[in-house]
Amino acid sequence: MEISEKKNSSTPVLGILEWFRPGEYEEVKNAIADLKRLGITHLRTGISWADWYVKGTEEWYDWLFKELEPHVEILPCFLYTPPSIGEMQKTSAPPKDLKAYADFIDVMINKYGNYFEWVELWNEPNNKIEYDFTLDYSWNKFAKMISMAANWAKERGKKTLLGGMSPIDPNWLQMMVEQGVLEKIDAVGIHGFPHVFDQQWKGWDVNIKAVREVLEKGGYDKEIWISEAGFSTWQNDEVKQYQEFKNVLNADADRIYWYSLKDLDPKNATVGGFHLDEREYFFGLKKTDGTKKLLYKLLEKDGVEKIQEQDYISKQYQIKEDEQYSLITGGAGFIGTNLASRLLSEGKKVMVYDSLFRDGVEENLQWLKQQYGDKLIIQIAGINETRILQNCVDHASEVFHLCAQVAVTSSVTNPIHDFNVNLQGTFNLLEAIRNSKHQPPLIFTSTNKVYGNLKDVEMIENETRFYPADEKMKKYGINEKIPLDFHSPYGCSKGAADQYILDYSRTYGLKTVVFRMSCIYGPHQFGTEDQGWVAHFLISALQDDPITIYGNGKQVRDILYVDDLIDAFLLAKKNMNSLAGEVFNIGGGPENTVSLLEILNLIKEKADKKMDVSFEDWRTGDQFYYVSNTDKFKEATGWKPKYKVEQGVENLVHWLCENRNIELPATLKSKKAIAI
Repeated sequence: MEISEKKNSSTPVLGILEWFRPGEYEEVKNAIADLKRLGITHLRTGISWADWYVKGTEEWYDWLFKELEPHVEILPCFLYTPPSIGEMQKTSAPPKDLKAYADFIDVMINKYGNYFEWVELWNEPNNKIEYDFTLDYSWNKFAKMISMAANWAKERGKKTLLGGMSPIDPNWLQMMVEQGVLEKIDAVGIHGFPHVFDQQWKGWDVNIKAVREVLEKGGYDKEIWISEAGFSTWQNDEVKQYQEFKNVLNADADRIYWYSLKDLDPKNATVGGFHLDEREYFFGLKKTDGTKKLLYKLLEKDGVEKIQEQDYISKQYQIKEDEQYSLITGGAGFIGTNLASRLLSEGKKVMVYDSLFRDGVEENLQWLKQQYGDKLIIQIAGINETRILQNCVDHASEVFHLCAQVAVTSSVTNPIHDFNVNLQGTFNLLEAIRNSKHQPPLIFTSTNKVYGNLKDVEMIENETRFYPADEKMKKYGINEKIPLDFHSPYGCSKGAADQYILDYSRTYGLKTVVFRMSCIYGPHQFGTEDQGWVAHFLISALQDDPITIYGNGKQVRDILYVDDLIDAFLLAKKNMNSLAGEVFNIGGGPENTVSLLEILNLIKEKADKKMDVSFEDWRTGDQFYYVSNTDKFKEATGWKPKYKVEQGVENLVHWLCENRNIELPATLKSKKAIAI
């Protein structure tokens, strides 16, 4: 009996499992790019015996191996009987001539053996869909087929992996031992899908121990590979996927392959039939549209080495019975972080509810955790995880609903995601509040985009800005009486959510306030070209990056420093009984207006930088002019902004330099940032 040499390191080698269909050239190239981003250099993929005889397949595998080899160590899994030579005409049947499989392995090694060191012999042999053991009840045929193939692979200088058991079954492995299959096998594969397909999951330690005991009893010292492990996010639980990934990394195995890079496209069939089981379609680190799930983003940001250190990733599946807190959906975002910090600094308990979808927000969450410790409750969950959401709402004293897809451009390219988050998510939250015993008050951040592009408002243009011909509008801004006119999927989803909230107050008596916000800026904002443009311009200027302006740059906005917005939130909460069911335009108002050209000049002065600015065509639904008339909220609460534009921009420059390791411009070194 051959005794394999165990590797010295206790850390398993990590790989990814990804199946490719013949002709999926772009999918392969995209997978290589993803693996590079994640720092993963091992790939397990299927090589179909059944497809080998189809016209064009040989050319496909010629290309596939050559394309993959420079980037990854390939583990080819050879499986699927050509139906024409099977005992029955299906890919899961044993072949009539058992030696035919070994002959196929020989052909593959002779043709492609330079591309791989290991061969995997079949896939999930104790899974009836993959290998129909009803045609081979004692697995005698399988044992002979694999033994011959393993022997031939060893003759050709290759190491062999016995196809992974699914479910993990020591009794099946004992049969393989008794039939001598393991004589030419170097590693034994197991598969595990905790709490997805493996409902009665005992844990990796228990399962691997049972496999190891069978091997030791038979006198074998073989490597144990988890050749397939994964977690389906079909119920939107991306935190659980992250947790199961961490769990498998701690398993006592020599190698692990995580399934998979990308969700299965709904148009494709699984082996068992066409779209029979939703769980099959959501195992990816990315969604079919390319959206990165939580685990992908964490691996991309910090690598596999630091995956165990992210202790701010937390999910409360059951809230303590006596727990009470302020609930902030989207609480790790820029506004949510500032709001959470204010409430926590006042001694209140806060739950931050966030999916961490937006890049950079995990830094905000880490900062909150470091600053406030156990006062902060972290709930990493999607807004459409309705059971978790209901549980959180049931213990909330008030709800600040800031969770949103925030970019017009993203809504145009991915309207389904925009709808699911902004409208369906808001509806789920309203229902959770309506169904709770105490129905906590709700403050919602809507947008000025509900008023459309305002093209009917006559504009005058000067050298640096647009302004309305109507003197009253120019003096006071745009009030809440302007007709709604939703533009872009983002405008539709936010506008519909806005109206649902107002109507749930009217119809069901919920206590709600809606803020239609203009441009908010301040610390903890990770601005991008699509959203958070004040911070984006500043970051670009400080880092000497080019800036693109869409339109002529004369479009005007009133900008509001985030601390002033938080003041408005707290006043709304304090006056909820009198304000319930109302909507308010909120922004910097006429005294805090800037055009894009004007703020670029201000940034140039404050950042002490030359800027590379270019211009592109106008974007969908962009408003020439939007300035909030905030009189309605001022009269109701006495609120007014404290921060002027210059003051707020200086504060943001100080924060960005301190938190991005950028030298503070000489023009500001003598000035201290206002305490925030």
